Amino acid sequence: MNIKQSCSLAIKSILGNKMRSFLTMLGIIIGVASVIILVSIVNGMTSTIMSKFEEMGTNLITVQVGGRNSNRSVDPDDMQKLVDDNPEYLSYVSPMATVTGTIKTTTDSLENKTVTGVSEEYKDIKSLDVTQGRFLTYLDIVNKNRVCVIGTYQEKELFDGQDALGESISVNGKKFTVVGVLKEKAKSEESSSDDVVYIPYTIAQKMAWSGTITSYAFASASTDYTNQAVEVIENKLYKVFEDSDAYRVIPMSEMVDTINDIMNMMSLALAGIAGISLLVGGIGIMNIMLVSVTERTREIGIRKSLGATPWDIMSQFVVEAITTGAIGGVLGIGLGIALSFAVTLFGLKIKISIPSVIVSFSFSVMIGIIFGYFPAKKASKLNPIEALRYD
Repeated sequence: MNIKQSCSLAIKSILGNKMRSFLTMLGIIIGVASVIILVSIVNGMTSTIMSKFEEMGTNLITVQVGGRNSNRSVDPDDMQKLVDDNPEYLSYVSPMATVTGTIKTTTDSLENKTVTGVSEEYKDIKSLDVTQGRFLTYLDIVNKNRVCVIGTYQEKELFDGQDALGESISVNGKKFTVVGVLKEKAKSEESSSDDVVYIPYTIAQKMAWSGTITSYAFASASTDYTNQAVEVIENKLYKVFEDSDAYRVIPMSEMVDTINDIMNMMSLALAGIAGISLLVGGIGIMNIMLVSVTERTREIGIRKSLGATPWDIMSQFVVEAITTGAIGGVLGIGLGIALSFAVTLFGLKIKISIPSVIVSFSFSVMIGIIFGYFPAKKASKLNPIEALRYD
């Protein structure tokens, strides 16, 4: 018997017992759909997180300084000189100081918001686009001008989406004039890249009651030179503090790699859990195939008496098991993709993984082969005389 005849018989058998065949496939359908849905959600989460990091700049290097020795420290001038002395590796640097508190206008207020103090170079470090007005300038920093640049979230919430340029806001009671509004990047949502307020770091440092700047943002000259840039910064800081525990240099690329590794592990773990359903489906196929062999014992005896070889009998049942697994896999793929897109209605971002679709379908076919082999082997070994006597 050739493969075409085996497939034809397999399809006839499946269509002849539609409900039983569907229940047999159910485990495979659920397993394949689960793998696709879970991997799609994880991929969507990964894509969202990666886009956030990309907004922050992949050539960004964050430096935290916490010198234990009070007579040893670095200041913004030291960090700027480091950039000036190493233009092949470093492009920009900005001191950073944060203030948490209430942002108010005459009519509205936002509680527990973080205001970030930066220098004029922060705009280039983060590739910020100002659509209205300007960003902070060197004179703003030096003269400690009470000016600020806000995101579109603040413009929407504090000024009802109207032009905020030239208007005033207060941060913890201190008045600032809005000199710039950044380009919208994240639909003006709260806690997004549009929910920001930047003021001169010289003012933020004073408002935070901080004696020294302990945080800096560097931009490497190129992502190709990030490692060299990190080495330059670490060498400088070690010469000052003589203690590698007194500072931390964190390249954004390293954080991106770490997040990727974590999300990949999570994706594999969830796919493995969902894969248990596929194994359960395989057991269901084996059970039904064993029942099928018993029910068709007389048919097997007739075919053997007419010259069918053990291989013909075995191939018939193996192909039937493979077909069952394959059809279940196809239905599972359709269900998985449909439910993945349905998940987006709840605000979750999804990203269909073609490799997960291929792997889960291949696994469903492989399960048909593995769990269909034993019943097929049993059928091929039946004695034709005893099979013909079976009632």
